[in-house]
Amino acid sequence: MLNEPTLQKLAAMRLAGMTKAWQEQQDDPQYAGLGFDERFGLIVDAEVLHRENRGMTRRLRDARLRIGQACLEDLRKADQRGLDRPLIRQLATCQWIAAHKRVLITGATGTGKTYVACALAQQACRKGHRTLYRRIPRLLDELTLARADGTYATLMNRFAQTDLMVLDDWGLVTLNDKQRRDLLELIEDRYGERATIITSQFPTGDWHAYLGEPTVADAIMDRLIHGAYKIALKGPSQRKEEEDTEAK
Repeated sequence: MLNEPTLQKLAAMRLAGMTKAWQEQQDDPQYAGLGFDERFGLIVDAEVLHRENRGMTRRLRDARLRIGQACLEDLRKADQRGLDRPLIRQLATCQWIAAHKRVLITGATGTGKTYVACALAQQACRKGHRTLYRRIPRLLDELTLARADGTYATLMNRFAQTDLMVLDDWGLVTLNDKQRRDLLELIEDRYGERATIITSQFPTGDWHAYLGEPTVADAIMDRLIHGAYKIALKGPSQRKEEEDTEAK
């Protein structure tokens, strides 16, 4: 009965991890042999772990990754598709995010570009970085709608403040002048300030022609290419291999 007021106070302070750990200690006799400092330390550790897990869950939910289960551990086990293992280990530290760098992932359809991008993004969420995933076609539609309803500045500010942004399927849609300008503004806001991952079916050498207007293309390419980490995936389509396996 004496514990009930304490439990209520812990709940009022939203210390769920601490509450659960304390109740576990009350129910498990093995903790009786520990001193106060040890038991209290375990309770504090439980609260810290609870908050870290809750934060990671929230960041993963907000990121809206296309492949939510993608992880770097699976990249190490699977066919590497031309992946540079030392580079992946380096990127796994997420120091490139703190340094506001870019990762450019290219390869034919089905080679796993989106999976690699989402695995890197999930690692970023684990490390405490706010992350957003967008396919370029839908991003452009989102910006057009935002411009129409007056929320364009708010949306662009949100994108600019996100630690890591994944731009998937670069080069799939033909751009008009306004869309080119939108991409330039987005890349400009992030250059030197935030980290970005871009995936594309086309090699980076073709991106300038895709962007079209030379002046805007020069500005975007200058901000994307220099100092970026580049991953070029190879091999046949994984989707086709999976379909062939299922058909057997």
